[in-house]
Amino acid sequence: MAQVSPTFSPLYRQIKSLILQALEAGEWRPGEAIPSETELAGRFSVSQGTVRKAIDEMASENLLVRRQGKGTFVATHSDPRAFFRFLRLVPLNGGIEQSRSVPLECWRAKAGPEAARVLGLKLGDPITIVRRVLQFSTKPVVVDEIYLPGETFAGLSLEVLNEYQGSLYSLFESRFGVRMIRATERIRAVAADRSTADLLKVREGSPLLSVERISYTYGDRPVEWRRGLYSTAEHCYLNDLG
Repeated sequence: MAQVSPTFSPLYRQIKSLILQALEAGEWRPGEAIPSETELAGRFSVSQGTVRKAIDEMASENLLVRRQGKGTFVATHSDPRAFFRFLRLVPLNGGIEQSRSVPLECWRAKAGPEAARVLGLKLGDPITIVRRVLQFSTKPVVVDEIYLPGETFAGLSLEVLNEYQGSLYSLFESRFGVRMIRATERIRAVAADRSTADLLKVREGSPLLSVERISYTYGDRPVEWRRGLYSTAEHCYLNDLG
């Protein structure tokens, strides 16, 4: 029988893991500064260069943000620069548009087989489902159906969604303490059904992009399953591979 060799983890990756544990525990909240490299080096009994390498990698993954002359901060969805990280829809004319979320429904349900599998829940566990339209320049462009673990997002309601002025991810972060740090997406072409066509103000049968997203928080824990239908009459999906 073949022997399995232990996996070697570089020291800076071990320090990165320790910093991630502190972030997950809420030691430093989104938007707050973390200790200096010198302080962290002393805390973990490693060199400042090792800490710097760990922080560099976390900054490249949008977990931390370096600010010249100010220090290193925990990334936050409240930062306007974070908005375009998870929404890759841009106008065909190349401009920049801010979106407006228009909540339609928010209700509690029990997780079916697919939602339970995707969100790592048990069959029948409570979930919260949100339907909303995303507008750009007052035009409806996206219809989203969003599935969330019910216990994690207890208290989320249509009233809360209507009152909040920022992005959904900013709301999830500030009110429920859930920060999305990465996501996977599957994209395919579909035809608009009548209900979606009415919401997006396009003809029934018009081509749409179906974007299915699973978003994860710390610990690689799935906390959102989103199924969106995108109108590409005046927008395209942009993915920078650089």
